[in-house]
Amino acid sequence: MKKLFLFVLFLMLNFGGLAIGNWFMGDTVSGEWYSHLIKAPWTPPGWVFGATWAVIMLCFSVYLTFLFTIRKSKHVIAVYVLALILNISWNYLFFNQHLINWALLNLVVLTLTILYFYISFGDEKLSKMKHLLLPYLIWLCIATSLNGYISYNN
Repeated sequence: MKKLFLFVLFLMLNFGGLAIGNWFMGDTVSGEWYSHLIKAPWTPPGWVFGATWAVIMLCFSVYLTFLFTIRKSKHVIAVYVLALILNISWNYLFFNQHLINWALLNLVVLTLTILYFYISFGDEKLSKMKHLLLPYLIWLCIATSLNGYISYNN
């Protein structure tokens, strides 16, 4: 019962974070500013972003459920809150404020934070569960390359 409660809680927090980020984004993706940016040739179509984030947050929620069942501490909570804030704030920095270089830094720090989860909380009890973070890490590398391309070319 505890695992189910934690899973639902993390689903709500993670997808709630995506919703807040989407709210910060507004209609910028279809707006003039974004459409005039020089984007990377490997930029995927828009629907890929939503589908990818849904899978990532589902995997992240499962991982967090096991992590918090085994290792609930103030440190783990702080790292999670940092990741959540960084994930939300990227949309604000990039789409809302058009601070593409700050958004790039934000992505680098978020990637390091998720990598910290992967390395630091991947002990014996979580050795298989930590692989649920791989979609997140892979996507963050792609997102960083996309943001970096925009930073460099605009």
